[in-house]
Amino acid sequence: MGYGLLAAAIAAEVAGTTAMKYSEGFTRLWPSVLTVAGYLVAFGLLAQTLKTLSIGTAYAIWAGAGTAVIAVIGMLFLNESASPVKLAGIALVVAGVVVLNLGGAH
Repeated sequence: MGYGLLAAAIAAEVAGTTAMKYSEGFTRLWPSVLTVAGYLVAFGLLAQTLKTLSIGTAYAIWAGAGTAVIAVIGMLFLNESASPVKLAGIALVVAGVVVLNLGGAH
């Protein structure tokens, strides 16, 4: 159950961050509302996740996965560059999360 909530928290954070891109500095109403809603849901779900998962594990997955997914969304849909260095950086973020989790989730 904890990992399901964590996946939903990541999805909400990614949705909120993506909406923030379209809010144009919080000058557009609906993307701004979606940004705030996305982050409220994300933090609420992350808080629920912490009832069953350790904070180090949950936060590493939440931050790492969110960072990697947003970077990929930027490259695929927002015309951001997809250089080998950027792709390597994404791979390192994912590898870092895996290593932290292999180090023990206690």
